[in-house]
Amino acid sequence: MSEASVRAFFAAQAPDVAIIDQGVSTATVIEAAAALGVEPARIAKTLSLRVGETVVLVCARGDARLSNGKAKAALGAKPRMLGAHEVEEITGHPVGGVCPFGLASDLPIYCDVSLQAFDTVFPAAGSRTASVELTPDRLAALTGAQWIDICTLPEIVE
Repeated sequence: MSEASVRAFFAAQAPDVAIIDQGVSTATVIEAAAALGVEPARIAKTLSLRVGETVVLVCARGDARLSNGKAKAALGAKPRMLGAHEVEEITGHPVGGVCPFGLASDLPIYCDVSLQAFDTVFPAAGSRTASVELTPDRLAALTGAQWIDICTLPEIVE
């Protein structure tokens, strides 16, 4: 799975989207932002969460934090992060390369409204060195994601 399944996904669903392989780690928001030359907020991190008995993926901007209260209200239960082994088993992607494309399991996908602040964002592409650049609306459309408001943003100190 992983990057090969993501390449197959884009070949079938959006052949115009190029996978960007930096050849260096993009496994964390900070590493991805440095490798791509963008601000950390434009990295679309994918969170793997268990909500009750259901596993869901949430794409959010890189500097956003999951709000348990908002998530519980929107999803109906308090979310729990999956462990690394479980993430790879369920998504088919390694931690640091998790994305909503080319998944091993059919999962509900959500995009946090925090992504809408940007013209384009950079989600991972199934490996710790690969990503893609998409508009937030295209990210949601390609993955069948629902928009949701479950994150908070850092306070700007001036």
